[in-house]
Amino acid sequence: MSKPIVAIVGRSNVGKSTLFNQIGKRRMSIVDDMAGVTRDRIYMDATWLDRDFTLIDTGGIEIKSADKILTEIRTQAKIAVDEADAIIFVVDGRAGLTADDADVAKFLRGADKPIILAVNKIDSVQLEADAYEFYNLGLGEPIGISASNALNLGDLLDAVIKTFPQNSAETRDEDEIRIAVIGRPNVGKSSLVNAMLGKERVIVSDIPGTTRDAIDTKFLSGDTTFTLIDTAGMRRKSKIDEPVERYSVIRSLRAIDRADVVLMLIEAPAGVTDQDKKIAGYAHDSGKGCVLVVNKWDIFPNKHDRSTNRFTDDLRKKLGFLQYAPVVYVSALTGQRVDRVTELVKFVAEQQSMRIQTSVLNELIRDAVAVNPPPSKKGKSAKIFFATQADIRPPKFILFANEPELLHFSYLRFIENRLRESFGFEGTPLKFIVRKHNQSATTDT
Repeated sequence: MSKPIVAIVGRSNVGKSTLFNQIGKRRMSIVDDMAGVTRDRIYMDATWLDRDFTLIDTGGIEIKSADKILTEIRTQAKIAVDEADAIIFVVDGRAGLTADDADVAKFLRGADKPIILAVNKIDSVQLEADAYEFYNLGLGEPIGISASNALNLGDLLDAVIKTFPQNSAETRDEDEIRIAVIGRPNVGKSSLVNAMLGKERVIVSDIPGTTRDAIDTKFLSGDTTFTLIDTAGMRRKSKIDEPVERYSVIRSLRAIDRADVVLMLIEAPAGVTDQDKKIAGYAHDSGKGCVLVVNKWDIFPNKHDRSTNRFTDDLRKKLGFLQYAPVVYVSALTGQRVDRVTELVKFVAEQQSMRIQTSVLNELIRDAVAVNPPPSKKGKSAKIFFATQADIRPPKFILFANEPELLHFSYLRFIENRLRESFGFEGTPLKFIVRKHNQSATTDT
């Protein structure tokens, strides 16, 4: 099921990034009083009342500005609005209603999306009357909040999730493997899809997907059914003016949410870019299986026997969080090694679904602890009493310990490495939850 997307928009310096960080419980956007600090779209998963959604922070919209940077910010915000399922329109209650607010409101009404009007900087009961002025925008009831103090955020998020579809679950064959092809613009996503759906494949059907304007393609390879989930690179959306942004990251996020395994395309001549890191990072954080597909290898300069080794080393260095992902070098144009891609997807899907017997898992943990005992602090030593595998796709493990806070990231990484050495788990992230022994409190890691 694809998570709903919520865009936070408004003019500059009204507190959008503060609200973004407060909802997500993490400080990801830079918060500063200088207008224009947030230039690009920033993404984060959030949850409210058991409803998951993707939150997007955008730069300040200045409708009438001709400044080059502000024009780009406006373009980025427009893309977020076009792809969002709901919009939080943030205004400044202290500054009052401005002409720029009215311009942004007019722009948003044209998007024909649910709009929740958040009047920020209402820090006390005495200031609540300041929100009433914003009824004049014609966007319904304004909700007075204080993003910096987390006041009335519950009311705001209640209003947001009311706009989400209630019956958004998809029916699917549990044996099929869903594949999303993701990556930057012009890395060859469409070419790879076409090559994967070559004459040797038996296409079963084209089926509607939940991504707006998307058609998913189901095909057979051997005795395995695969579904290729449509992404921005497969079918372009004609309503978006900027050609490059037809490959919008937002649409890739939707595809990732619905996939079992993602094919992260890297363009060989360009190498790994910051945008590659962002897209791949979302797939990793979402717990999806991943295959790194280095495309256009046929035109990579100065190829020789050790080129792939050096390129892989560079991939591992720049995409450090994807050490587990297998790498394949292809040319979608010539078909070189494209067959290997489907084989790797099937392999990664099997690794994602692997279950370890509890007795075997605990024996491995005991051996690992004997080699490298858990850390201690201020006279307290961590002890792992028991471990169990709670889930698959991705594999999730629960460790019961006396001092959960002492089992920090580096030690869990040691446990993860031992699990991978013993069982593989290639192509899939591993998730760990540490619980206090005999207590219900949990620490997610």
